[in-house]
Amino acid sequence: MTEGIPRNQAARVPQGTRDSQAAQDDLLLEQQLCFALTVASRSVVGAYKPVLDKLGLTHPQYLVMLCLWEASPRSVRDISDALAQEPATISPLLRRLETAGLITRQRMEGNERMLDVRLTPRGAALREQATAVPGIMMARLGLTREQVKQLHASMMDLIAATRPDPEDAPRR
Repeated sequence: MTEGIPRNQAARVPQGTRDSQAAQDDLLLEQQLCFALTVASRSVVGAYKPVLDKLGLTHPQYLVMLCLWEASPRSVRDISDALAQEPATISPLLRRLETAGLITRQRMEGNERMLDVRLTPRGAALREQATAVPGIMMARLGLTREQVKQLHASMMDLIAATRPDPEDAPRR
């Protein structure tokens, strides 16, 4: 149904009028993909808070720990690349995780400019508790594992679509 026009009369509305209305509707806040993604992101991260509080982690710290549970040690650059964040954003998280006794940071052998980040035994042991987080979150959000996989794939497609094409990069 065209907005405000009964379905049986919509075919009589000139195409230009329908296109104009569609263009106007495109500017409605409720139609904005960026708005839906922003609210969904804030809402999902907020739903994680009470679950992660039990682990003593914030959501950004949880993401860093996920990286380190996959592979430890890792460089700060490797962690920042995996999380699509700048190293300057990751460094304060690492300091707090080190203060909490979950990781260590030290200069990498053979390359004094790079920091080697590794789990402490306490940080490695926290992984066992964290294995419950995905199941708790699926239940909290009312999603099946398959729905999570589909949402994740869609989000990864969006991320890929927003990445600059290397061929468009300025040549030096």
